[in-house]
Amino acid sequence: MLSVFKTSWPLLLGMLLLMLGNGLQGSLLGVRGSNLGFSSFEMSVVMSAYFAGFLLASQVTPNMIRRVGHVRVFAALGSLVSAALLLFPTIQDPIVWMLGRVLIGFCFCGVYVTAESWLNNSSTNETRGQALSAYMIVQMLGIIIAQGLLVVPDPSGYLLFVIPSVLVSIAFAPILLSISPTPAFESTKPMSLRELFNVSPLGFVGMFLMGSVFAAQFGMAAVYATEAGLSINQIPMFTAAFYIGALLFQYPIGWLSDRTDRRVLIALSAAIAGLASICGMILGGSFYVLLGSAFLIGGLSNPLYSLLIAYTNDFLEYEDMASASAGLLFVNGLGAITGPLVIGYAMQVFGPPGFFLLLSAVLVVMAGYAVYRMTQRASPSVEDTSAYQTMMPTASPVTVELASEWAIETAEAEAEAQAAEEESQATYGT
Repeated sequence: MLSVFKTSWPLLLGMLLLMLGNGLQGSLLGVRGSNLGFSSFEMSVVMSAYFAGFLLASQVTPNMIRRVGHVRVFAALGSLVSAALLLFPTIQDPIVWMLGRVLIGFCFCGVYVTAESWLNNSSTNETRGQALSAYMIVQMLGIIIAQGLLVVPDPSGYLLFVIPSVLVSIAFAPILLSISPTPAFESTKPMSLRELFNVSPLGFVGMFLMGSVFAAQFGMAAVYATEAGLSINQIPMFTAAFYIGALLFQYPIGWLSDRTDRRVLIALSAAIAGLASICGMILGGSFYVLLGSAFLIGGLSNPLYSLLIAYTNDFLEYEDMASASAGLLFVNGLGAITGPLVIGYAMQVFGPPGFFLLLSAVLVVMAGYAVYRMTQRASPSVEDTSAYQTMMPTASPVTVELASEWAIETAEAEAEAQAAEEESQATYGT
């Protein structure tokens, strides 16, 4: 891991600053929009727009990179993000904010694709898994630290929008000054949705539901916290709790996933997160209960992203893993668009508790469907399962393909090692 930080620190530093800006703007808009009197549903449309832009960019950015190159795409999209962030306090209208969020989602996805291409180019087969882990840690730390910036006094109404704009602008300096051009960009064509569902119904349905859950955390947590009456000091603690849990639970869930039936782990994780959501809905008057609920929801739901990809790969040949992962990313994006909209409507009808009500419903459905799938076919043996690689729901297509490559290389290395061991035992036995 230290060697990865040593060789890729400019890229990782730049991504940390980018995630500081991205994490701050999402929570800031949730707080500011509620204070301006935007309804819960209006804010859900604003928050959902980010994921619509993100999904669009995942399809368009590869062609942009092939046409004009990594550096131009990276610089152009970064400039647009920085400019868009300054427009939010200038034009305080939900429709304008929605369009701005589409643009920011599009640009951030494009920036991730470009940066992750450089990360892939600087990684070797031996360091690819470590590079992905380091990248995930930096992403989550950026979002967590960003929440603390919400407590910065903002008497003019502009300062907290200027800060993420400056952070995003600065983030490009270490990356562009230290990164060499990458080879020609190649992307994997996603597997069709019908094929993907036939391969793994649980992976397909689970990724759609997972998109809704993550988008609710990333987009609507600050809206809920504001409407529930949390103080400006409590709001960042509540939103950060989701990501702290996600960061801390990744390794133990990943460790378990390589040693047990993944469907059992999916069902248990979703069910416990659903119970935590119910506790938050019923006992939300206690701030400490809210913190505990957010920590468990984030910690147990976010690793499901990696877990569902690994589970789907268990039923695929090596050559199909990348295209299936790209398809799962698309399904996750569709869920992420619908998640805030449904939760925003629930909050409009039921008030702030609607946030936890919909989270619990989605998570319980996921747990129930995982249990149902356990009755439909046998699970592959633990020895035949693919390797678990940590990824976050913020992953771009490049990270998903990187993880697929790592899983394939790991599986092939394990197969070669096992074959060598069996050959050695046969030779020794004779």
